[in-house]
Amino acid sequence: MTTRPNTPLLPEGWPRPKGYANGVAATGRQIYVAGQVGWDPAGVWKTDDFAAQSRQALANVAAVLRSAGAEPRHIVRMTWYVTSKREYLDAGREIGKAFREIIGFYDIAMTAVEVTALIEDRAKVEIEVTAVIPD
Repeated sequence: MTTRPNTPLLPEGWPRPKGYANGVAATGRQIYVAGQVGWDPAGVWKTDDFAAQSRQALANVAAVLRSAGAEPRHIVRMTWYVTSKREYLDAGREIGKAFREIIGFYDIAMTAVEVTALIEDRAKVEIEVTAVIPD
């Protein structure tokens, strides 16, 4: 596995969080990826399934990173906007599998927020990230 250029932050005495980091320290060129939804690269919806949309949104994030010369290992911050907390939790196993395949690690400062709707009517999830490519 490729080493990551960031350092997860864990305050003394805190338990290690499962599936994310409390914070991340990194230095270098910053990349900001706008919210990516679960449509394909041509902007076409292929599914209304929550897990499948999450997989596609993660793939879209990775594609934007590649266009900047970055990789998923450079991600330091990720925010998930979901239209249903229940669907997100119910799809956890499938989302975790997609996350491991596309992103590959969990030392990312992550937040998930349930929202009433997203701008794209069919979107069930939108993911934005910040990445740092080391100097």
